[in-house]
Amino acid sequence: MSKMELVCPAGSLPALKAAVDNGADTVYMGFRDATNARNFPGLNFDERTAERGIRYAHERGRKVLLALNTYPQPRTWAVWTAAVDRAARLGVDALILADAGLMRYASRTHPGLRLHLSVQGSATSPESIAFYRDNFNIQRVVLPRVLSLSQVRRVVKNTDVAVETFAFGSLCVMVEGRCYLSSYATGESPNTCGACSPAKAVRWEETAGGREVRLNQVLIDRYAAGENAGYPVICKGRFEVNGELGYAIEAPTSLSVLDILPELQAIGVQAIKVEGRQRSPAYVAQVTRVLRQALDAVGASPATYAPRSDWIAQLDKVSEGSTHTLGALEREWQ
Repeated sequence: MSKMELVCPAGSLPALKAAVDNGADTVYMGFRDATNARNFPGLNFDERTAERGIRYAHERGRKVLLALNTYPQPRTWAVWTAAVDRAARLGVDALILADAGLMRYASRTHPGLRLHLSVQGSATSPESIAFYRDNFNIQRVVLPRVLSLSQVRRVVKNTDVAVETFAFGSLCVMVEGRCYLSSYATGESPNTCGACSPAKAVRWEETAGGREVRLNQVLIDRYAAGENAGYPVICKGRFEVNGELGYAIEAPTSLSVLDILPELQAIGVQAIKVEGRQRSPAYVAQVTRVLRQALDAVGASPATYAPRSDWIAQLDKVSEGSTHTLGALEREWQ
């Protein structure tokens, strides 16, 4: 069994350094525009900071991936191809792409540049992965978080493309690359503008009933005095349904695969990924540190591995809702 690679988020230069310094094998970043799916003000890299970050990682023997994982439109095609060219010039170790047209451009224009299929590409079968491999020489696929562990096992068994799965971070009820809820509220698709709740559409207001948050005119949640408020997204809002108020679509919780790391390694998953380029350097440092320790423990003795209680506690502190789940990976009926 080969050792799994730990891939960690870098939404800023301090976050990149936190990931590298705490044991990440690889970091992934995005440019400061709509070409990446975490397009928020104050996040991501311009060319100068990207160059500094890549140098910092490479000098320490770590790899850097660049996410160009949104879908270009006809009028913005040149922005996305310019981002591919810039990434190649900067010397990233691989591009994470979702759009087939952009993959064709990258594979033809920069044939030596390694390409990974983004989770936004929604490839969930060996046949779809083979399409991207045969046409664009994709070297790795990031599987969507809608698959069970048995489905992941079947995919790995029936493809020669390296498989990466998510290990920790935010979950969503939508299939990646197929979300329309935010488009309904804002008129902008997260798959093209890079944010499921664009900051310009978010409105906070103090009212007699509590602190209200809206996405455009859609009321997403109302918080009592002293209640923690997360960044507003429709799928994790509280709504009244049949007279009951609650999380009608999805309750906030985070994916954590601490319990099944030996199983993921045994079935041949080659890399595990931490979600959270929009999160703080402190989050990145804490999650990276825990998963580095856990992966090292799996490597030392997979048969006797058990997640430590302090690892679970540390990850729950930075989890949505302070809770964790195996999500779709755990389906007892399969």
